[in-house]
Amino acid sequence: MKTFLNALIICLIMIPATLMAQSTVSGTVTDKANAMPLPGVNILVKGTSRGTSTDFDGKYTIEVNQGETIVISYVGYKSQEIVFNGQATVDVVLEEDAAQLDEVVLIGYGSTTKQDATGAVEKVGDEEFNRGAIVAPQQLIAGKAAGVRITSGGGAAGEGGEIRIRGGASLGSNFGATNDPLIVIDGLPIDQRGGAQGSRNALNAINPADIEDFVVLKDASATAIYGSRASNGVILITTKKGSANQPFKVEYGLQASTRSVTNTVDVLNAEQYMQVVTDNGGDTSSFGGANTNWQDEIFTTGIGAIHNITVSKGYERFNFRVNLNHVSQEGPLDDLYERNGINTSFVHRFLDNDLKLTLVAKGIQDEYTYANEGAIGAAISFDPTQPVFDENGNYTQYGTSANLAPANPVFLLDNNNYNNRQTIKRVISNFNVDYKFWFLRDLRLNVNAGIDYAENDGYVFSAANPNNSGGVPTNEVSTGLNRNTSLDFYLNYKKDVESIDTKLDITAGHAFQEFYIKSFVDRVSATTLTDTDINRNALESYFARASFDIADKYLISASYRRDGSSRFSEDNRWGSFPGVSVGWKMTNESFMDNSFFSNLKLRAGWGVTGQQEIGQNYGYLGIYTPSRNNAANIQFGTLPNGDPIFFQTLRPEGFDEELKWEETTQYNVALDFGLFNNRLTGTIDAYYRETEDLLSRVPVPAGANLTDLLITNVGEATSRGIELSLNGIISQTENFGWDTNFNLTFQDVEITKLSLSDDPNFTLPTGGISGGVGNNIQILRPGYDPTTFFVFRQVYDDNGNPIAGSYVDVNGDNQITEADRQAYKKATPDAFIGFTNNFRYKNLDLNFTFRGSFGNYVYNNVASDRGNTNAIVNQPGYQANGHASLLNTGFTNQELFSDLYIQRADFVRLDNISLGYTIPFSKMTLRTSLTATNVFVITEYDGLDPEISNGIENNFYPRTRDIVLGLNFTF
Repeated sequence: MKTFLNALIICLIMIPATLMAQSTVSGTVTDKANAMPLPGVNILVKGTSRGTSTDFDGKYTIEVNQGETIVISYVGYKSQEIVFNGQATVDVVLEEDAAQLDEVVLIGYGSTTKQDATGAVEKVGDEEFNRGAIVAPQQLIAGKAAGVRITSGGGAAGEGGEIRIRGGASLGSNFGATNDPLIVIDGLPIDQRGGAQGSRNALNAINPADIEDFVVLKDASATAIYGSRASNGVILITTKKGSANQPFKVEYGLQASTRSVTNTVDVLNAEQYMQVVTDNGGDTSSFGGANTNWQDEIFTTGIGAIHNITVSKGYERFNFRVNLNHVSQEGPLDDLYERNGINTSFVHRFLDNDLKLTLVAKGIQDEYTYANEGAIGAAISFDPTQPVFDENGNYTQYGTSANLAPANPVFLLDNNNYNNRQTIKRVISNFNVDYKFWFLRDLRLNVNAGIDYAENDGYVFSAANPNNSGGVPTNEVSTGLNRNTSLDFYLNYKKDVESIDTKLDITAGHAFQEFYIKSFVDRVSATTLTDTDINRNALESYFARASFDIADKYLISASYRRDGSSRFSEDNRWGSFPGVSVGWKMTNESFMDNSFFSNLKLRAGWGVTGQQEIGQNYGYLGIYTPSRNNAANIQFGTLPNGDPIFFQTLRPEGFDEELKWEETTQYNVALDFGLFNNRLTGTIDAYYRETEDLLSRVPVPAGANLTDLLITNVGEATSRGIELSLNGIISQTENFGWDTNFNLTFQDVEITKLSLSDDPNFTLPTGGISGGVGNNIQILRPGYDPTTFFVFRQVYDDNGNPIAGSYVDVNGDNQITEADRQAYKKATPDAFIGFTNNFRYKNLDLNFTFRGSFGNYVYNNVASDRGNTNAIVNQPGYQANGHASLLNTGFTNQELFSDLYIQRADFVRLDNISLGYTIPFSKMTLRTSLTATNVFVITEYDGLDPEISNGIENNFYPRTRDIVLGLNFTF
């Protein structure tokens, strides 16, 4: 202890002595090309840990000793070293480094430069992300990339979003293979069906503030290197790792937010309700004396906070970054999502930088407190004349004579009546070895080992419906385990062969990945259920790619992947996925020397990709499922006390021995261009895609199999589209900057075959709706989009009012039957856009993003189910509220299949707007910001929200408007 105290005293004496020996140096760093100041430039005293970075005006201050060397470095510029000889001011002019300016993009098991990419590859970096209190990482790039559509699942806490790249190539998870893209995080492909049980979003484990960039691989020539899982595109996520020779930096960010719903379902108020009941002979004695807006009662203003503390440092051979993240987000139903995470990255270089080791490790605990979303439907239908509490202070209920009546919506949200919690502990880690061979400098080995491991524990308690005399509460305990392990390696050879003026880039490797899922549920309700389920599947792959850049003009790239999946039998296990692409850098031709184009590249590609995410692992095997509760067991005898003895039964499951890959062939042609010294850049991209052997769940004839619905290869589909992307630097001066991005996508999807025979009229019903049992409003049919609606055509009177129960007799047989239903409109948009602008004036910045969708329709199921008088006065033992559309239609009965409820849902939404101000201090930089999300939407759709992924609005959790105050400190 004495030694420690002595050492401490010596340090305390030496520190001021050292400071007195140092001199303070200040200066400004500018760009040689335009004399503009450069913010964020790294200033480091060589051989020490002393360093700083320039502020928004390019200014810096640092303590330096006589004779020490100041190193000035900035991405995209040549580094400089200046020896300090007592100067009070050291101004620095940095020159662009042409070798670094050609942006590097990942392409899967390697990288290329943007100008040498021949596939449809789009990169969205940190500086382009949407701002605000973003929890789901996919929301960072909503509206940012052509051909990529991201649809939020609603306003629930921790809610994710659906990602569609070029519309998807499959029929969707309800009928077989998923349309979700493959997502790769730092080289680790995650499970396409979700990374952890009980989570609202598979990507929630990734802190959005920890993401460096997204790279979207869209066409088959780019995605074929991922083979079996790439039919719906690939998204590569790279997390931040710091950089070499970076001064010690501490960052703290706080985002405090409020969340509130922007719209509610249009239902009858108390006065309208009483009038409808009275006019239709209802029970007026049941009226209460209140005028309760039940939706206002259940929806509150949620608050949230996101904290990020980041420490990073870069030495010549070692750099690290550590981020601590805490998220607390409330939903308007008083649901809650909390995340605590630590995100670390360590990079070390050995052997004169020939060996590079990278370790990325993330430890996350997600906690969900789910609200009873049944309260949304109850709020729409509960009697508006009733108060929340009766005269005794108890929740107002209909009473036990109305067994099927909804419970009081506020009662459903009470923690004493509903408690649903889920805790997920997850580790995502990747270890990468990159080694350049000493005996062949152009050859390198890359080894990547990763694991995604998650455990979840859940508990659900749901009280019995107080209106149901025979109702019983539900108690459920669940646990689960997800383990995803991956190991891949590849050799990469890059060589500039001057004799033939060609650059070679050749890659070959092997990958293996295994998924293990175990779940356990113990449920006690009307019956007792104990269920343990174990699933396991694996992929083994061999892949290769060769790229040639000939004379810096002509580009050729070819890839091949051979995949084996345990989901298919040995006869169908292996699939082959080739891809070829070419490019022509026309601006490098002599005849383009005087062209006004600063960049012009024509490229084209072809490739085959696969799909094997069918939601089951043993579909080709004849397996047996044991019964799981006494209702399905068989009784044999009794115990001495008279209790029955039950024995489990084994139920054979349906299977298809010939189950095999779904394969997609895609053609792509594109033109990349740049004008005005690349102040205006853009891409026009066109694609055509054919999918064969669609994996779908289809009916099979009675006795033909052990089930009446079987997942099998059944169909074909085609899709086509055109994508336009424009990026402009409109102004770039010392005090003012303005850049913009616009992207426009046209798309079309059509099923061309859908049965084991070639029946062109074969139809599969889909799109389940409320109102009756087993009703569907959409169909899968050859010649139509997979989200097409299937309806009767409504007949109207001379005044344009719908005539109840009157539909067009399409086939002319003088009766209205199922044969008169027609395929009509679709939920998939014909086109969608994104439009972003970024402004900077001195220390002030403003950015906003609009998104739009056109040609899509939504079926208003709330109106079709509740917009009739029978929904109000003809309920068993009670009266319920109805949808306000009843006041216009006057319908007595449900008209579930009328095209009246298929409504145009074009929209333009101001998705994100952020205003920020940066305040530079001598030792710290402070940035304040105010952000709003989902600011407004322009649409003709009169329902809750025009943006619903499956096109069916029914008890949808409303999206929220978030107002976010941000504070970011950098030391």
